Amino acid sequence: MSEEKTSSASTEAEKPIIVFKDVSKVYTLYKNSREQFTALFYNSKKFKKHTALEGVSFEIRKGESVAIIGRNGAGKSTLLKMITGVAFPTEGEIYVKGRVSALLELTAGFVPDMTGRENVRFKCYVLGLRGDDIDKIEQKAIEFAELGEYIDQPVRTYSSGMRVRLGFAINVNTEPDILVIDEALSVGDNTFKKKCKDKVSELIKTGITVLYVSHNKDIQDFCRRCIYLQNGKIIFDGAMEEAMKKFPEFAN
Repeated sequence: MSEEKTSSASTEAEKPIIVFKDVSKVYTLYKNSREQFTALFYNSKKFKKHTALEGVSFEIRKGESVAIIGRNGAGKSTLLKMITGVAFPTEGEIYVKGRVSALLELTAGFVPDMTGRENVRFKCYVLGLRGDDIDKIEQKAIEFAELGEYIDQPVRTYSSGMRVRLGFAINVNTEPDILVIDEALSVGDNTFKKKCKDKVSELIKTGITVLYVSHNKDIQDFCRRCIYLQNGKIIFDGAMEEAMKKFPEFAN
């Protein structure tokens, strides 16, 4: 029986934690909000279609660290938003297993009139955490952010750097299964950047799946695999070392 259980656990670990199957995303673009509002009631044709992703397929397994690279407009942010459930595909299938913590817009979701401490607890509650779990994460996030007495002041009084510190501290301490990072480590002072990078490295060692979008060479420090997007399509999916040779502009 023990051998069967071990085999079952091994098989489960080998299953992909993220699957995209022939995924496409098409956005409807209007010239202004008036045309968009009118289209709710009439069959307006005053719009354009923009294909952000087209026929994208890939699998990512638990514990992988994957860089998502490509020029601006390649579809990187759209792909990440669909993994986090912010956007949905026009066509195709998406499978995501586990809790996702996303560093897309670090300061998004804060309630300005609530204190930093209250925002930490609120974010944890939204993620489905309760009781002792929230208490534990609250302490870790506050220690990581290093905001001192400001943690009990309204977030609307924070500088942009302080909001970024708090946003990062919350997201990396919620014990996610999947951590999604979109250029988040390019902000803040050098000391805090190093602290953030060390924390991400620590999370990777624990077996967390990491997806990292960056235009900086630091992607090589975290990721072993690279997916390159161009005009909404995957043109490369392979080892990071090979990607850096094939696309040298992202190694500088």
